[in-house]
Amino acid sequence: MHPISESDLPEIILGCGRNQRGSQNALYRLYYSYGMSIAIRYVDSKAEALSIVNDAFLKVFDNIKKYDTTQPFKPWFRKILVNTSINAIKKKERYRMEVNIDEANKISARENILSQINYKELIKTLQSLSLSYRTVFNLYVIDGFKHSEIAEMLGITVSTSKSNLTRARVKLKELITEKLNQPYV
Repeated sequence: MHPISESDLPEIILGCGRNQRGSQNALYRLYYSYGMSIAIRYVDSKAEALSIVNDAFLKVFDNIKKYDTTQPFKPWFRKILVNTSINAIKKKERYRMEVNIDEANKISARENILSQINYKELIKTLQSLSLSYRTVFNLYVIDGFKHSEIAEMLGITVSTSKSNLTRARVKLKELITEKLNQPYV
């Protein structure tokens, strides 16, 4: 058996098109180092790069009939390697974006605090708003009145009603955030 070289590439490509394992093995051995040199630049470890190279070769074998033999092989293979690397990075980033266990505990603790805020505490928080904010908030959010109705009932303009509601929501958010940031005992 003679050493494999790029001069054997047309024959190897034909064999890969026929799903011949020997040809696939030859292509892998011929371009493995090239594949690794590209993949390693995109990921953190040799193991990840190897995974990318293997995935890229599987794509090559699945799509070898789409390869234009009048064009050089390396640029076609490189494009597959780069796209496979980017897909691996995206997958990894999606995984990293999921909540880790420490964050999950913080979220859980906050949800626990929210579940501990009872009706009386919510009313107390609402009552800490100024009279005008509290009134508009209750009428709009709790009782379901429209701003025009609230304006008429309170003798204010519609824009004042909307402004008071916005300010009430901001203030409530601040108060609840403050409550959530208190140490839970």
